[in-house]
Amino acid sequence: QVQLVESGGGLVQAGGSLRLSCAASGRTFTMGWFRQAPGKEREFVAFVSRGGVVTNYADSVKGRFTISRDNAKNTVYLQMNSLKPEDTAVYYCAARNIPYSGSYPVGQDYYEYWGQGTQVTVSS
Repeated sequence: QVQLVESGGGLVQAGGSLRLSCAASGRTFTMGWFRQAPGKEREFVAFVSRGGVVTNYADSVKGRFTISRDNAKNTVYLQMNSLKPEDTAVYYCAARNIPYSGSYPVGQDYYEYWGQGTQVTVSS
């Protein structure tokens, strides 16, 4: 069983930046970030492979968000730049303990473990 703990959320003005962190209690393979805005479904944001080489992003965040990981610290990061009010959501970290293969793991059902979420609010 792996526990995930997110941190780094907060209130920021539009155009600002935040960096989210997700600390895992043990080794993980595929890791991703999802978000859920009020009244909306949870949606994929980004994923990173075990080695950090393969990444994929939702179209809505490409060019603004960067996912990375530090396996020595069992931590994955989400650097969010040029934030927009529509980025306001609870952000969740997710993990699965097998290497991904085939298509990019963008569906929630792929992931085994989830964090409790961290709130990001972007004011206009």
